[in-house]
Amino acid sequence: MTDVTQLLQRIDTGDGRAAAELLPVVYDELRRLAAVQLGREASGHTLQATALVHEAYVRLVRGAGPDRWDHRGHFFAAAAESMRRILVDHARRKHALKRGGGQVRHDAEEYAITLPEPVEDLLALDEALTKLAAEDPEKARLVELRYFAGLTVEEAANALGISTATVKRHWTYARAWLYRELTGSPPDPNSSENLRTE
Repeated sequence: MTDVTQLLQRIDTGDGRAAAELLPVVYDELRRLAAVQLGREASGHTLQATALVHEAYVRLVRGAGPDRWDHRGHFFAAAAESMRRILVDHARRKHALKRGGGQVRHDAEEYAITLPEPVEDLLALDEALTKLAAEDPEKARLVELRYFAGLTVEEAANALGISTATVKRHWTYARAWLYRELTGSPPDPNSSENLRTE
């Protein structure tokens, strides 16, 4: 049993010190997850990796309860999901401001036209992933693990308790499903543009 698993079990039993002991043990890996998440965002993103790690960690530890995490893989999957939720919430707030929330009107001709930022992409992906979760929760969970958490096929298989062959089949299906949902057309089998992982 790893140190992380032992600390998670202590958190589940209500040991208040375990949460403080866990952060230094998992910090580097959470930072890596945050860097992967933020690397997919537009340049100039106002949320920093450190802030994302701390906000996700606080949400995770506050929400801890009995049988919250079976093992290390579940914890990092939950961390990735928490980071995704934070980024989606951040994108929604930014999107609302872009659409006039709290803004002062100016003559449009005074300003250069800008291209839409990937905020809409993240929101569209989140909406598509929510639809996939309603249809097939395990495949949606796999997308969270592979795309958002950056887990390998083997790590995702371990976290989900399924074989690597099943992960590969589910990953292929989920990528094609999401691509079709996001673009309205079937994916090009020769393209690598669809839900790439690191």
